[in-house]
Amino acid sequence: MPVSAGRSFLIIVVVAAVTFFTRVIPFLIFPKGKEIPPKVLYLGKVLPPAIIGMLIIYCFRNVNFLAGSHGAAELIAAGVVVVLHIWKRNNLLSIGVGTVLYMWLVQAVF
Repeated sequence: MPVSAGRSFLIIVVVAAVTFFTRVIPFLIFPKGKEIPPKVLYLGKVLPPAIIGMLIIYCFRNVNFLAGSHGAAELIAAGVVVVLHIWKRNNLLSIGVGTVLYMWLVQAVF
């Protein structure tokens, strides 16, 4: 079913408005000069490592270490991501190189 130009424009406006308001809400709740609650500061410290841990578990959930290449491509790519991130501290570089390396390993090596 084709979408009309008017409906497409309306979808874009709604998505843009929702994105804008989700970005503005923290500034409305915590204006400049107002102290941030300790619970929010705590969550700001513990959530990023927790989310990274969940992503690691998600990425390795279907790897069968007892069959085939024993998860070698996944482990090599993950190791390169960790080393690059510790060395360069650049998210884009470490994730990009890790992704390209993993795809190359899966398609050409293993």
